[in-house]
Amino acid sequence: MRRILIFGGTTEGRLLAQALSRRGVPAAVSVATVLGAEELSGLPGITPLVGRRTAEEMAALLSGYDKCVDATHPYAREVSANIRSACRSAGVPLRRLLRRSSELPPGSILAGSPEEAAQLLQSREGNVLLAIGAKGVSAFSGLDPERLYPRVLPVEESLSACRRAGIPTKNIIAMHGPFSQKLNEAILEQYRIRWMVTKDGGSAGGFGEKVSAAQNTGVSLVVIGRPEDDGEDLDAVLEWVLS
Repeated sequence: MRRILIFGGTTEGRLLAQALSRRGVPAAVSVATVLGAEELSGLPGITPLVGRRTAEEMAALLSGYDKCVDATHPYAREVSANIRSACRSAGVPLRRLLRRSSELPPGSILAGSPEEAAQLLQSREGNVLLAIGAKGVSAFSGLDPERLYPRVLPVEESLSACRRAGIPTKNIIAMHGPFSQKLNEAILEQYRIRWMVTKDGGSAGGFGEKVSAAQNTGVSLVVIGRPEDDGEDLDAVLEWVLS
């Protein structure tokens, strides 16, 4: 019996877990939060493992598995580096499951990092929707916090990150996606947003809905570029796991 470990927390990781469950192939899925584990509930043969792990802890965990899939977020560079290091240490074969990148819409501004995006907005007026996750909010602490509206998961870790960055509580949009185009438009209009900072999360990350909402409401996009990474799509990774 093959022993599979997936580092998940993304739509792709969940889809891979579902595909394995349907085929009767058991797998463990490592996720950072209880919320990530809840999204896997009810899948026969799938065991969620909750918690953030160092490279050393990952290597120790991997000693009980035959294959590993990195299905973490495209922007989780440090986590992916730790997974690669752990797999080398444990001698476990690894595949990277990666969502396709999106074509950037005309008129959008490309930034290399959250810090660069914040610098770009220093000289531009108007309210800013930060649709980049809680970890990137601190990069914008040099801007007037009254104009910042971070959209984050409704968990204490995310709320604390916003508070540490000086964001007023009334500006924190704590919601769990996915977000439709209409809901994005409503948020942009409600908070009089002029700029939306987002990542290229691909279709699974709702990037298209954000782009359409911004275009329909006259909001300008600042897109944080995706780090270069080699990966395979779901079908290719599933075939490898089952081989």
